[in-house]
Amino acid sequence: MATTKDYRLGEFTFPRGWFMIADAEELNTHKPLAVRFFGKDFALYRGQATGKVVLLDAYCPHMKTHLAAPNNTSYVVLDRGGSNIEGDGIRCPYHAWRFGPDGKCDEIPYHDGPIPAAACVKSWTVVESLGAIWVWHDPEGGDPEWAHPSLPQWDDAGWVRGHWDHLGVLNQHPQEVIDNITDYSHLGPIHGSTVERYENEFKGHLAIQRQCGGHRTLVAADGSASTLHTDTVYHGPGVLISMLTGLFETALLIMHTPIDDGQIKVWHSLIVKSPTGAVPTTSDDLVAAKQYQEMSRLAFAQDFEVWTNKGPCLNGLFIPSDGPFLKCRVWYKQFYNPRAKKQEFLDQCEGMYRVRGVPAYTAA
Repeated sequence: MATTKDYRLGEFTFPRGWFMIADAEELNTHKPLAVRFFGKDFALYRGQATGKVVLLDAYCPHMKTHLAAPNNTSYVVLDRGGSNIEGDGIRCPYHAWRFGPDGKCDEIPYHDGPIPAAACVKSWTVVESLGAIWVWHDPEGGDPEWAHPSLPQWDDAGWVRGHWDHLGVLNQHPQEVIDNITDYSHLGPIHGSTVERYENEFKGHLAIQRQCGGHRTLVAADGSASTLHTDTVYHGPGVLISMLTGLFETALLIMHTPIDDGQIKVWHSLIVKSPTGAVPTTSDDLVAAKQYQEMSRLAFAQDFEVWTNKGPCLNGLFIPSDGPFLKCRVWYKQFYNPRAKKQEFLDQCEGMYRVRGVPAYTAA
């Protein structure tokens, strides 16, 4: 696997931004979830007292016990009905030290003196939205630079919420996935698209692709299709939201998060406006939306299959009609370097870019 250093991205191994770390349906108030991202292990759980989602560094500072690894034998767990979640805190299954959602140890059951100040683990900024759990990751430890992922359609009764497709682990550096936002020339060969108009734009933390044309994979269950218009945006380095119009009005969600350097986890979902025009949506809407999400998943699987088997593109033989790959790679570097250097990269890439011979995008 190629690493961040191989791609010469910058000072940090993992980028700054909002990232998906779990499907909200994976969390309950009974069992914590052990997860690994950014080369670190975490304990993720939903508090019993308030339902608050908490993400802590995984290892108890006492003797480095994993706070969220499956445990079915400790009496810390057995005596609490099979859970080491307590209120909005969590107990270590080894010696029962309890940590609050702020990561500070607030009880050592066999100790009467003051709790050492070092008895703490890092608590991370997490948000629940769009049926997922998001963490703000910043190697410099700064506050969020932009808003967490959200969409008004999620709470609109005229839209069908999709489920999260867990597409698994991809043994590629995320650079290979980010490249896709500017890859004009793959749309026909991979997806069967007949692109009529196309453009890219880079603006701050946003990388944008606008295009329209026919599509052979993203079609209805009966095979019917119409001209597909897409306005696709990377909101930072790991959150892709694409607004689609054509057969249905749709919000497409594709998320990827680094597990280790050169390895990512990937999810996919869809939110579909009522195909029948009903508000609230009907059972027919649910069926149509589910079928359309599967078509969308299959379209994305066409990219995923190629990524699974390709080598790292460290020095691509890019040609002008491919798309603005190199501008995109400059845009991506802002997240791997200190915020103080961000503008240096934006000065090199911000603006609108079009592919030679392809008309600019204009929404119909």
